[in-house]
Amino acid sequence: MSLHSSIPVQSPLFEGLSGDEIAIVYGFLKQRRYPKGSVVFEEGDKGEEIFIVRTGRIGSSVAQTDGTRRTIYEFSPGRFFGEMAVIEGAPRSAQCRAEEDSELLVLEGTDFYHLVFEHSAIGHKMLTSIGRVMVSWLDESSHFLNDLVRWGETARRRAVEDALTGLFNRRFLEESLGNRFSAISSGGHRFALVMMDLDRFHEINSACGARGGDLVIQAAAAAFKPALREGDVAARLAGDEFAFLLPDTGKEDAFLVADRLRRCVESLHPAIVPESGGVPVPFNMSASLGVAVAPDQASDTAALTAAADKALFAAKEAGRNRVVAAE
Repeated sequence: MSLHSSIPVQSPLFEGLSGDEIAIVYGFLKQRRYPKGSVVFEEGDKGEEIFIVRTGRIGSSVAQTDGTRRTIYEFSPGRFFGEMAVIEGAPRSAQCRAEEDSELLVLEGTDFYHLVFEHSAIGHKMLTSIGRVMVSWLDESSHFLNDLVRWGETARRRAVEDALTGLFNRRFLEESLGNRFSAISSGGHRFALVMMDLDRFHEINSACGARGGDLVIQAAAAAFKPALREGDVAARLAGDEFAFLLPDTGKEDAFLVADRLRRCVESLHPAIVPESGGVPVPFNMSASLGVAVAPDQASDTAALTAAADKALFAAKEAGRNRVVAAE
């Protein structure tokens, strides 16, 4: 069977295209078969292709916190999927797999943009169809819309939050720092970055294992809130490493906030059961912190992070459980 005769011209993606325009699109499409149960792409994969269902049925699902998967949509012949990851340049937001033996037509992202830019009339019609179909699909059932909204919120949180502590993650912090530097170049205010390490955390891990270490990290994260002001950003970078973005803050105020954070950690005395078992053992906690201010001490994210890290190292070298501000 030729590729031309197998194209589902009734697909909403081709609505409004003339015969000649469809013929141009034909030249970019490839056929691909998926046996029942095979995965088309995984949640989090790089989005590089748009898929049109010629035959069969494709299920779309997202992972839930209990490890199960929730089906959010099924694509029947003529339906298309995967377009938003290509348009946004974002990872796949769900897993898609064949619910039965299926044949898909595949339009690579590079070819899609070739159509958009080199054949603007075709690109305009296809983008219009994508927008129209998205709206109609969302309106097909209210429960699907509600599930999608809830799933979207969960996915958004996963993208910016640290799973263990509920604080922001490294990615969110780095994006926030980049936005702050962009604002400074447009006349925005200065801001501060505080880097923190829990002191001698490896000793807790050695005595109580990874689970005990996680409990200590969670306790520390919960203790930060009283020390922070509205608008301050707390993030967990990795292990026992934390960072704090303090908007509209100079060196002196940043030092005061950092010292409040230090005292919050110092007030903690968690009792953790040793890895070998037995009665809980209390631990005295402390933290070392380094402070740097932009644009006073750095003009980009990498330089500011390096300055705060250097100050943090100086705090450790000076005996730990203290704050050092970058010179």
